[in-house]
Amino acid sequence: MSSRSLIRVALPLPIDRAFTYSIDGSAPPPPGSRVLVPFRRREMIGWVIGSEDETVANVRPVLSVLDELPSAPPDLLSLVEWMADYYVAPLGLALKAALPAVLSDASKDYISPVVGSPSGRTQREQQLLGWLEERRSPQRVATARRVLQMGSLWPEIRSLTERGAIRHETVPPRDPPVRTQRVVEIVRALPDLREREDVFGRAGKQREAYQVIEAAGGRMELKHLGGLHGFSRSVVAGLEGKGLVAVVDEERFRDPFEDRSVPEPPNHTLTVDQDRCVAALVAALDEESPAPFLLHGVTGSGKTLVYIELLRKALERGRTAVVLVPEISLTPQTVARFRAHFGDRVAVLHSALSDGERYDAWRRLRSGDRRIAVGARSALFAPLPDLGVIVVDEEHDGSYKQSDVPRYQARDLSVVRAAASGAVCVLGSATPSLESWTNAEHGKFRLLSLPERVGGGSLPPVQLIDLREERKSSQEEKGSHRPAGSGVLSSPLIEAINERLHRGEQIILLLNRRGYSSFVQCRECGDVRQCAHCSVSLTYHRVPGRLVCHHCRHEEPAPERCPQCGSRDLSFRGLGTEQVERVVAETFGQARIARMDVDTTSGKWSHHEILGRVERGEVDILLGTQMIAKGLDFPRVTLVGVINADIGIHLPDFRATERTFQLLSQVAGRTGRGTLGGRVLVQTSMPGHYAVRAAVDHDFESFAERELAERARPRYPPHVRLANVVVSSPDAELAANVAMGGANWVRGWIRRADSDVDMVGPAPSPIEKLHGRWRWHFLLRSPSAGRLGAACRAFIGGFRPRAKDVRIALDRDPNQLL
Repeated sequence: MSSRSLIRVALPLPIDRAFTYSIDGSAPPPPGSRVLVPFRRREMIGWVIGSEDETVANVRPVLSVLDELPSAPPDLLSLVEWMADYYVAPLGLALKAALPAVLSDASKDYISPVVGSPSGRTQREQQLLGWLEERRSPQRVATARRVLQMGSLWPEIRSLTERGAIRHETVPPRDPPVRTQRVVEIVRALPDLREREDVFGRAGKQREAYQVIEAAGGRMELKHLGGLHGFSRSVVAGLEGKGLVAVVDEERFRDPFEDRSVPEPPNHTLTVDQDRCVAALVAALDEESPAPFLLHGVTGSGKTLVYIELLRKALERGRTAVVLVPEISLTPQTVARFRAHFGDRVAVLHSALSDGERYDAWRRLRSGDRRIAVGARSALFAPLPDLGVIVVDEEHDGSYKQSDVPRYQARDLSVVRAAASGAVCVLGSATPSLESWTNAEHGKFRLLSLPERVGGGSLPPVQLIDLREERKSSQEEKGSHRPAGSGVLSSPLIEAINERLHRGEQIILLLNRRGYSSFVQCRECGDVRQCAHCSVSLTYHRVPGRLVCHHCRHEEPAPERCPQCGSRDLSFRGLGTEQVERVVAETFGQARIARMDVDTTSGKWSHHEILGRVERGEVDILLGTQMIAKGLDFPRVTLVGVINADIGIHLPDFRATERTFQLLSQVAGRTGRGTLGGRVLVQTSMPGHYAVRAAVDHDFESFAERELAERARPRYPPHVRLANVVVSSPDAELAANVAMGGANWVRGWIRRADSDVDMVGPAPSPIEKLHGRWRWHFLLRSPSAGRLGAACRAFIGGFRPRAKDVRIALDRDPNQLL
């Protein structure tokens, strides 16, 4: 009689608990292994998280163990468990987020009709059968439920299956995709010329093919032998028949960079400041528990070279590394630098890769074939042994915060993983987050500085252009000749662009708002076109002539008349990158212009292609949103123009001013990096604002001092720890009532626990309606991370609203409150 063990399994469900299953054998699979298990009426993939010591009745058996080695190694499993606990997220969803998508590809249920089905069907059964018969081929149960909108279909499916009216089949999950290639390899050598003559005789093509394979080292891909060298399959078959070669299938890893050349690494000599920083970081490699480092370096100071030298020393010690960048597809130059220095030891992970490409990169890191993982936030979970270094470049960037469950902050998790691994963690930025800056001031992080640009260059001078004065001048010039571009481009900016174009230099123009016009308003009645599902105005896109919601992607044709009063007098108000592109093209007719925003970079390699054109000098003016402010280094860019610095500064969010300062400082740093020098022109209606003034002066420390004082009263991070609780429902009144009930529950818990957690709200969210759901929120604050965590876990575990279709989302350490 076989023994059975009980194991606890975390499933990728929004349920904060593990499930118990039985498994044959005395040695259950180790924690972190994937298993296929039954769950309700379907099959799911979950992860073993431990053994079950207590006796549990009515336990269902594991269907299959899917891993030979745990897909979540012990160190990674510990990190994910910490993440799930801290961010109050189900462990199964946290594991799913940390691992390649193909590893959690669940089974699918299909149903199809059977000819001659019995009578006596209910109305719901008839409706389901009729829908199936129209389609004839098997349909997913999930699709049927979504299309028919009949709620759960399983009672009908069971009844109809038992009576032979339909066929139900569960398709098990696919094995993770592995790509193979056919290779021709020599299995019998012919060193003797006489023997070779006897074997081939008059078979000249076979002789040539054999010699080509021989010259290639004795093996060659079959497709190359045919495609590049023109040998037919029959020639290869002849070689096989003579026992000279064998055609075998071998695994081929998908590498999205295999067709892209690796640049030669530049020969740089470290500056005194760089050498000092590298020495401190390398010394920390030999420490048992090194404290995190904050590398504060001005734009162009050579932070990347410091990272590279640190990684080189870590690899020499046999250790591995993770390098996080804000969004890999937006920083191709950064990736190219690492590949130039470390070649095939680098694996790249980012969202634009296919599932197969990501899976292959993950496997090569896990096997040790690749030693450095470079990627966006999820690359933090790369399964690297002997981790020695974690670098978080541009650590202030908002893209390190995950927007869905688990809502983790990759910068903070990097510090946690490095501490658990004994690795050196480096957070680098010219404009650090105030949280990291405060940690450095309080001694939690070690501060390293790169105060000067590499090569003795200086930061570019920044000139402010007061848009209020520009508008006054435009009004005075009414009726007289007005220069092209006026109203969007100021006279000083037009003059500066013309000057650069005349000299054959390049220009970057920033406007952090895409589209053509921010909103459409009727001049007669004042009506503004709003999204049907979100409480935001629709943005007009001239191409393809539609109004688009940038939150839920709702689209509708651009109106010719006001839908409220019928007037044709419509005003397209506000600026977007599409309109600026048109104005720039009309003003500078001979200039070659490239626009870089979400609308122009949907393709897999579109970022690389646009920036490649800029690097080759095929673009005179690069126009775009915030993506052009990150990590670009083009020596011929001698002018940066900010079309409107005020966008975003007055958003109802405590980080709005910090984001504005960071964006202005970062984009200003894109110029003046070569011998040609540089200049920055910033158009603003708020030239006296402290964030704008600090960006003009390249003075991070004065900005940090002022902003920290602003956040002291009322208290916001980094002075306190914060959690944002959002309650949403399609019913506005229901959302408000549940938010009120949740807030009352928290108040009662705070009194009972005698906790120093305090609450702000509840109130409607700044964007009150999103994706068709009304939203209310309240904030939880505490100077203690532990006590805030206790309040969050108590609320999520204890508050149970008695209402349908109400969602509660908890965002700990939120990046924004909109």
